[in-house]
Amino acid sequence: MSPFPYRDPWAKREAWRKHPVFSNRAMFANLFPGFGIAVVAFSAYVLADNIFLSKRSQEVSHH
Repeated sequence: MSPFPYRDPWAKREAWRKHPVFSNRAMFANLFPGFGIAVVAFSAYVLADNIFLSKRSQEVSHH
């Protein structure tokens, strides 16, 4: 006899739901794939653009 009084016949088929890949943390981490890389790339672009434009505006104002 099984140690559990009520055996779930669907337990094997539902086991995937408890796998760590399907945890809330993993789902949140994969919610926005590439977001971190995009933030870094956009920040670098804005920084470079501001530096380039500030040098260019100084050159224009001296003429």
